[in-house]
Amino acid sequence: MKIIIAPDSFKESLNAKEVAEAIKQGFSRHLPHAHYLCIPMADGGEGTVNSLVDATKGHFITTDVTGPIGNKATAQWGILGDNTTAVIEMAQASGLHLVPTHQRCPKVTTSYGTGELINAALEKGVKKIILALGGSATNDAGAGMLQALGAKLSDKEGRSLSFGGASLAKLVSIDLSLLNPNLNQVEIEIACDVTNPLCGKQGASAIFGPQKGATLEDIDLLDNALHHFGTYLEALTQRSLINIAGSGAAGGLAIPLLAFTTASLKPGIELVAKAVELEKHLFDADFVITGEGRMDSQSAQGKTPIGVAKLAKKYHLPVIALVGGYLPDYGIVHQQGIDAVFSIVPGVSTLSEALTYAQRNLSETAYNIARLYSLSAKEK
Repeated sequence: MKIIIAPDSFKESLNAKEVAEAIKQGFSRHLPHAHYLCIPMADGGEGTVNSLVDATKGHFITTDVTGPIGNKATAQWGILGDNTTAVIEMAQASGLHLVPTHQRCPKVTTSYGTGELINAALEKGVKKIILALGGSATNDAGAGMLQALGAKLSDKEGRSLSFGGASLAKLVSIDLSLLNPNLNQVEIEIACDVTNPLCGKQGASAIFGPQKGATLEDIDLLDNALHHFGTYLEALTQRSLINIAGSGAAGGLAIPLLAFTTASLKPGIELVAKAVELEKHLFDADFVITGEGRMDSQSAQGKTPIGVAKLAKKYHLPVIALVGGYLPDYGIVHQQGIDAVFSIVPGVSTLSEALTYAQRNLSETAYNIARLYSLSAKEK
């Protein structure tokens, strides 16, 4: 019997590899002779680098970069096993976790460090870059990234714009003469799990700004600034950018890449599944286990368990999801290929306890599911 274990991470508790190993441990206690294949997954957000590097037997690289508030940060990125593909998480360089709560202000945070990671990858001579969005502290429409890549953004006095989304309202010119020449020599795929446009009521500033520290006044200011930047780029490139689905992800980070390169936005789970060659392992499997920290109606919008389930259903495989918890609206996932959902929390507990004992709880739940699976197999 072949069992595929392909979960996402349980945020603030276990990474995807640890989740997969805990599930395997529980299952193998009851079904020791089954063949288990652990494929740690991600949906294009945090955890993507680890999942792809581990799955392809690649290697990690550490680079010192400029953090979101101008401080120094150390970021980890990876080169996949093919030695020609780099995978970068913008959160490593420009993530919200790098900014203390009292200093969070998307008017001034910058994506400059993400541009520095792209430069580092280009210096390695890669042929392809997978850029994972999510977890950002920024709302600068990728302007900081563009500056790090060599572009000069100027105001009417010819002065370089300061970091942050608010300064984009002052933009009058962009000089690309010093843009990294290798940028257009590589394929760039941008992994994204949201469909928000750059601006408007569903845009980057309105939807994601508050969690980054934006006030209601900040949201209007930032939305106008990003709209100005976006329309400037549209006029400059003759490309439609502002209303592209997903262009509002990570504070609009993808906009300059969509404007000045052949980069494409793709659902993160699809990129990850392709990179780890998930489908080729499914055709002869008997069943699939996936999971994530919390399951709700949003899980049906491009999250890992649904992406895994959709591929599994091509081969008519049963799919079980193990989760830290689920909300009342989770049932929609049954229409997306998840056959059953199990919470791993054994009883009343605090969030702290649930996070602390997640590994043990995963293993115990997996053990009991294995026993249940054996019962159903006997009935057949």
